[in-house]
Amino acid sequence: MRFDTPCYVIDEQHLLKNMEKIQWLREHAGIKAVLALKCFSTWPAFELMRNYMDGTTSSSLYEARLGYEEFGKEVHAYSVAFAKEEIPELKQYANKIIFNSISQLKTFHKDLSSCDLGLRINPGISSSDYDLADPARPNSRLGVTDYTAVMDAVPLINGVMIHYNCENEDFDDFSKSLDHIAETYQDLLHKLDWVSLGGGIYFTLDDYPLDKFAEKLKTFSERYSVQVYLEPGETAITGAASLVTTVLDIVHNEVDIAIVDSSIEAHMLDLLIYREPAVIEDSGQGRHRYQVAGKTCLAGDVFGDFKFHKPLKVGDQIHFADAAGYTMVKMNWFNGLKMPTILIRRLDGRHETLKTFDYKDFKFNLGSYWNTHNYSKKGRHE
Repeated sequence: MRFDTPCYVIDEQHLLKNMEKIQWLREHAGIKAVLALKCFSTWPAFELMRNYMDGTTSSSLYEARLGYEEFGKEVHAYSVAFAKEEIPELKQYANKIIFNSISQLKTFHKDLSSCDLGLRINPGISSSDYDLADPARPNSRLGVTDYTAVMDAVPLINGVMIHYNCENEDFDDFSKSLDHIAETYQDLLHKLDWVSLGGGIYFTLDDYPLDKFAEKLKTFSERYSVQVYLEPGETAITGAASLVTTVLDIVHNEVDIAIVDSSIEAHMLDLLIYREPAVIEDSGQGRHRYQVAGKTCLAGDVFGDFKFHKPLKVGDQIHFADAAGYTMVKMNWFNGLKMPTILIRRLDGRHETLKTFDYKDFKFNLGSYWNTHNYSKKGRHE
């Protein structure tokens, strides 16, 4: 099938596979799972996801409101720092509000008597391979490190969030880290109602030992009599979408370079941030090698080097796999590129258009209609 490109295509059949694993884990481990909106906020897909998850977790007031309005169920609100003016509105949406510091907890707890309150703890360990994303990096601002101070704050909280994983697909590593947390914080854990272990655990991968994972979580939960929460982001939507692009030109500079109507800077920003290549669907070990690059002026706007079974030509479409997480929430107007249309392939096979973008979206992204409409033609060029 050909698409008007660029476009993101979310596939509910693939999404359902992840949801069914999350549901299995909820049933067998007794955990609750809340979707991390910082990774995926395309809310028309919530129609399916809410049947398999317990709610959402947010990193801002806007995300908390979106979770409340469009997902329903539980709404967890965390932020590195809340502004005072956000608190009255935030408590309208959130069931649990998790503070990043004891100072903010003490400042706002009296205004939030109707909410469960939590505190983020930094255990000083993590699974991250990237310093940029490592919550335990030197001088990290993410979470409280002073155990004594945390214990003193226990009367003000119902639970804690300990987010220390990032793209962790190693169960043994997760298991050892959880043992470390259990040993280090055992006195605290016995005083809590709930513990969130955050996200970044790739338990929906095909070869992940889900049964062992469930048993580990259940044992931890029962030992401390706490409700365990997980905050899957990419885990919930991995493999569930593609970015479809069209080849616009092929140039040669020592290698053949296929230029597509998209960009990693604008449409798959994490590839640029973490210096990772994209993955192309159905790209095998053919003998026709191409560098696939975006159309912005950024010299490093390159999706990667790939081998194709047939020579590429202008008009061919290339599908970049695993394009749901940290893409639609990060896409931007760099170079004025058209943002990809967002489509969803429903379980019954229908393709439904969720969102399109045009010039007006670009123009009014940085200026209101009133200001633009009243900006005289004469004044524009003076």
